[in-house]
Amino acid sequence: MTTNEKFLKPYEPKEVEEKIYKTWEESGFFNPDNLPGERTEQFSIVLPPPNVTGKLHIGHANMLAIEDTIVRFQRMLGKKTLWLPGTDHAAIATQTKVEKLLAKDGIKKHDLGRDEFLKKVNEFALDSQNTIISQTKRMGSSLDWSRLAFTLDEQRNLAVKTAFKKMYDDGLIYRGEKVVNWDPKGQTVISDDEIVYEERTAVFYTFKYSADFPIAISTTRPETKVGDTAVAVNPDDERYKKYIGQTFEIADFCGTPLSIKIIADYSVDKEFGTGALGVTPAHSKIDEMMAIKNNLPMKKVINEYAKIENAGDILNGKKVGEAKEIIVNWLKENNLMIEEEETQQNVSTAERTGAVIEPLPKLQWFIDVNKKFKLPHSNLKGIKAGDEVSLKDLMKYAVESSEIQILPDRFNKIYYHWIENLRDWCISRQIWYGHRIPVWYASDKLQVTSNKKDEIYVGVDAPEGDDWIQDSDTLDTWFSSGLWTFSTLGWPNETNDLKLYHPTDLLETGHDILFFWVARMILMTTYLTGEIPFKTVYLHGLVRDEKNRKFSKSLGNAIDPLDIIEKYGTDALRMSLIVAVAPGQDIRFSEEKTMAYKKFANKLWNIARFVYSNTENFDYENFDVNNLADYEKNILAKFDDLISEITEEMKEYKLYLTSEKLYHFVWHEMADVILEESKDALADKTSLQDKANKQFMLLNLFEKVLKTLHPFMPYITEEIWTDFPKKQKNLLVVEKWPTT
Repeated sequence: MTTNEKFLKPYEPKEVEEKIYKTWEESGFFNPDNLPGERTEQFSIVLPPPNVTGKLHIGHANMLAIEDTIVRFQRMLGKKTLWLPGTDHAAIATQTKVEKLLAKDGIKKHDLGRDEFLKKVNEFALDSQNTIISQTKRMGSSLDWSRLAFTLDEQRNLAVKTAFKKMYDDGLIYRGEKVVNWDPKGQTVISDDEIVYEERTAVFYTFKYSADFPIAISTTRPETKVGDTAVAVNPDDERYKKYIGQTFEIADFCGTPLSIKIIADYSVDKEFGTGALGVTPAHSKIDEMMAIKNNLPMKKVINEYAKIENAGDILNGKKVGEAKEIIVNWLKENNLMIEEEETQQNVSTAERTGAVIEPLPKLQWFIDVNKKFKLPHSNLKGIKAGDEVSLKDLMKYAVESSEIQILPDRFNKIYYHWIENLRDWCISRQIWYGHRIPVWYASDKLQVTSNKKDEIYVGVDAPEGDDWIQDSDTLDTWFSSGLWTFSTLGWPNETNDLKLYHPTDLLETGHDILFFWVARMILMTTYLTGEIPFKTVYLHGLVRDEKNRKFSKSLGNAIDPLDIIEKYGTDALRMSLIVAVAPGQDIRFSEEKTMAYKKFANKLWNIARFVYSNTENFDYENFDVNNLADYEKNILAKFDDLISEITEEMKEYKLYLTSEKLYHFVWHEMADVILEESKDALADKTSLQDKANKQFMLLNLFEKVLKTLHPFMPYITEEIWTDFPKKQKNLLVVEKWPTT
């Protein structure tokens, strides 16, 4: 097919994209080791690893579009550019999926045993990985697949065990009993990011513990009040000052004796409720902190199955819902109920099981974020090897010193606030799938009760002898993904990749995981490597529907990006996600917007047809540019000015500005004005020199347009580029970014 015949047909993305991506892969240019020319400067970025069992959703598509645009630009600048791919084992999500599949055949994980069950989970995970990789490629992602990593593969397993041992030896990992998020259905601790908050109608109860108790309290959870050990009031509250420090013995609160101390705390809002709070240290993280500060006892009254324990016979063994009803009725019968008011509250539920979260005290493994230690090595500005710091200090310093820049910068304040209130990180999970904690005990009993170092072995390899029993828990998935920027480059081994590409230049991810992942990466990297994990954090917004709602199955507004690609092509989807959306700003997605960029792709195709059909047999490479008239020079100079402008914007990750400017230039200036004004000369209605000038100008302009548009719309630009009349040319993916 000739060039003219090819462009006479409408542009069909489905006929082009698979072929083009295969060409890119076969070229090897996604691997920085294979890039042509001398490249003395590096650029590296890691892909935030999607769940291995996940499916491409519109949020992934947004992330991939942004990152690939940045990577293609940096590669065209002549840098040795690495975009490193990987997947996350997503322990709880993956194990839950496999358990559900087995349940269809009437099989429980305990029927198989740990080893056999894990074999099935691994098979499922690796099979699913192929699906998410294939979908990622559909977005045109120019990832170096030869360096594909998995958070649970052999190399990452070595990194995790090495990190755990080092932190344990330095006293930064310890075992202790603290209040954690407990999923009664999944029977495991879960992290804050695995919680879904559901707004539900509740009753705000105001009552007294007994007739002679001097203070009324309010709560939506009366079932927890059998675990109260104090009432907190504001020290400036004149109503309660005289009671502060007193302890009241209550013989019978729904069959349970209570000992309540009145304590003072400035965090208590005098205007909220009665201005007094019942303190339940074992079942609230906030109350636990009050209890530690005031040396209060911790009384656990809800167990791991969300049933009451350590209370009276009336309540013991009852589910929390039943217990609430019993206590409410008891309060009314004893004339202790003062008021019942309907209210709305956010209820914490487990994302994977839907169960209501119970804050419970559990013996778990934690990372101490406040303990001071001597930093063994440091490439951080202002912190020397041997300086005494805490992990919290390192997390604050990395951003305060501007070694790490957060975009947009309004998230700096949010980051600092979170760090100031950071609690020790619970890293253990009661599931089978994941990195098993590299700790062994001298007996099975010690696993449940002991925290003595001389009865525990911690190591990268198992201890010698058959008498040791390994801890049954696994590590929080964020522990392994917290090592992502350097474990993917070969750490703990000193590899060339680690030396060349770390710290990485950029981390691009959603603003919703600033604390769950980004902050933890800063924590782990500064401590373990003595340097920052990345120089810039680009936080993109969430993709929402046209009504500004989150996409969800329950709302029925979920969009499959692969369906959008089938209808409009990948380039149109990418542009619709990038144009006019600044970092941190949520995106309102609509098919109409994507359709508009499908029309833009068609416009670019039509421009190619016009330019190529009017420059056949023209000797572009040997044209004497000194012959150009002012008209052509001015047009080319104007676009050169635009190139200078957008190059700086791209370096500052202002993709939204660049894409919009290119769109308007191509459609409203090149297509609507420049092509129209060139038609007379191209139709031989003026001089031969004028025609040649216009031919050169159009080809030179179009060459630069294709190159500057390529990072945003890689498929159509690469396809058009194959017919560009230059004898010596690379694939567009490795062509040089145009200079002025």
